[in-house]
Amino acid sequence: MVRQDLSSQRGERMSDVKLTNPKDLIGSGKLPLHLWPTTATAMGCIGLLEGMLKYGRSNWREAGVRASIYVDACKRHLDAWFEGEECAPDSGSPHLANALACLAILVDAKAAGKLMDDRQYNGAGYRELVESLTPQVAHLKGLFADKSPRHFTIADNLPPHDSLQDRVTRQEQA
Repeated sequence: MVRQDLSSQRGERMSDVKLTNPKDLIGSGKLPLHLWPTTATAMGCIGLLEGMLKYGRSNWREAGVRASIYVDACKRHLDAWFEGEECAPDSGSPHLANALACLAILVDAKAAGKLMDDRQYNGAGYRELVESLTPQVAHLKGLFADKSPRHFTIADNLPPHDSLQDRVTRQEQA
């Protein structure tokens, strides 16, 4: 019964768990590290490599970091990527790689006790504001349900069959 509960928590069918291996029972209650995409690990490594070459490996564990600096950097990389820029113009590294590196540094600095927590002052009301605005989404969708405007995306900027590699190559040549 316990084995079935643990396997169902992990999203496995009972037939997927070896009945003769006690490690299955023990291991199924541990962190499911296989859920983290290896592609994200690979991309994050590029961002961390850039930082290592510029500032030194794991420098944040020695010096500590201010949360706001890494949140700002992460947001800048995400915004640039969302606006259609794949790679940072200064290094050529993918913006998503640098954003992942920023998040990894925040997580690691906090775990190492080296995060200078300068987040917003408590009581700013963010959660309450989001919850109060959320009903407006349904209201606006209902109000304009009869409309069907064209929504433009980055796909409208690209020639047909333009691949990510083609875009990266063009950016490198620029």
